[in-house]
Amino acid sequence: MNFDYSETQKMVAESARDFAQQYIFPHVMEWDEAQTFPVEVFKKAGEFGFMGILVPEELGGSGLGYHEYIAILEEISKVDPSIGLSVAAHNSLCTNHILSFGNEEQKHRWIPKLASAEWIGAWGLTEHNTGSDAGGMNTTAVKDGDDWVLNGAKNFITHGKSGDIAVVIARTGEKGDSHGMTAFVVEKGTPGFTSGKKENKLGMRASETAELIFSDCRIPDANRLGEVGDGFVQSMKVLDGGRISIGALSLGIAKGAYEAALKYSKERVQFGKPICEFQGISFKLADMATEIEASELLLHKAAFLKNEGRPMTKLSAMSKMYASEVCVKVASEAVQIHGGYGYTKDFPVEKFYRDSKLCTIGEGTTEIQKLVISRNILK
Repeated sequence: MNFDYSETQKMVAESARDFAQQYIFPHVMEWDEAQTFPVEVFKKAGEFGFMGILVPEELGGSGLGYHEYIAILEEISKVDPSIGLSVAAHNSLCTNHILSFGNEEQKHRWIPKLASAEWIGAWGLTEHNTGSDAGGMNTTAVKDGDDWVLNGAKNFITHGKSGDIAVVIARTGEKGDSHGMTAFVVEKGTPGFTSGKKENKLGMRASETAELIFSDCRIPDANRLGEVGDGFVQSMKVLDGGRISIGALSLGIAKGAYEAALKYSKERVQFGKPICEFQGISFKLADMATEIEASELLLHKAAFLKNEGRPMTKLSAMSKMYASEVCVKVASEAVQIHGGYGYTKDFPVEKFYRDSKLCTIGEGTTEIQKLVISRNILK
């Protein structure tokens, strides 16, 4: 068993590190304060190959695997988790859904534009009254000749306003039926397809979150992904991979917060010595470092299984749950180590602290991950 990074992983991690330092780092707090979604940065990320990480080269992507995906998201998220979140949502949800379940014509029509970031992707499952209970959705798609007519709204959608294309799950059967939902692709500019309220969030403020609204939105049957009734099952498979990306985002936050706390603890002198020499602080750092290491190992085991095409629902849920809870804990301890300065915007840890909480909620809450894990181990 080899735990060393491959040459490809080292190369992409270094590329992501350089990208983050050059194009993201100078603007982090400016974007956070103004809730700016910096579309131009994602276009630049497309030039680096970061918007089609898992996409085969023949479709314009980077043709990389999940180990490299983790490395890229980790490096970007160590600088600005909100940019990491948007990169993850674009790759794992919208792009990957089309890549996994689209036919050849659909893949060639949409994937190259997503992989280059000519188009930014959104993915719509959640609604106002159906978060964890996605099967109870109210958005409907009704067949009318060779078209489908969509009505309803989706909530908490990453890139809901600025996205150029959205994969949307709508009800085509009975409410609560796991085979009563179907996936569709809707392009921006389609009559009846608009965006609604943009959320004013605690953290991840440079990652846009907004409503998608459908009012007699007519799309051709050619925009349907897979068979009628397969939308929910497809979504659960898409989320398996997506959980690895949220775990990688969490890992980046934890490492960013830990590294900032370690640096500060060596520089901050109290009672005549650096605070890292006090057991109370050094033990915090020891716990943080150990839990980060465990998160990373879990994530790469899930990535290994995903790359091999083996069942990984349990491991993806475990890695997402553990890494997200660890990142919240590490960010909190990083603020504590900074003391009063950790509560100010002059140091990066307050933003890691705010950004971290989303990781225990998005793409399945910690409680839902425990449900997934328990069902798997009790089969």
